[in-house]
Amino acid sequence: MDRYEPGMLAWSRAGHDMGQLYVILQTDAEYVYLTDGRLKPLAKPKKKKKKHIQVIRRIPQELENISDGNVKDEDIRRVIRRFANVESRCN
Repeated sequence: MDRYEPGMLAWSRAGHDMGQLYVILQTDAEYVYLTDGRLKPLAKPKKKKKKHIQVIRRIPQELENISDGNVKDEDIRRVIRRFANVESRCN
């Protein structure tokens, strides 16, 4: 069984947003709720089926307390930008 936890990064694998990097905000049985801090802010996350994302199984330190509500959209954008920069240097 796959593990989806708030704070994990996830790539969209399907839909018009394919290739977009998100942060998992919350989960339920079939769906995850994703945020990018910009087009999909914390207040209005994107609902996506679990089978349509690829999870990165590491939670950045800044997002460990995302469930407590202590994280802001700026924090989400910073983590996504930093991870995308690291990924582009590796490829």
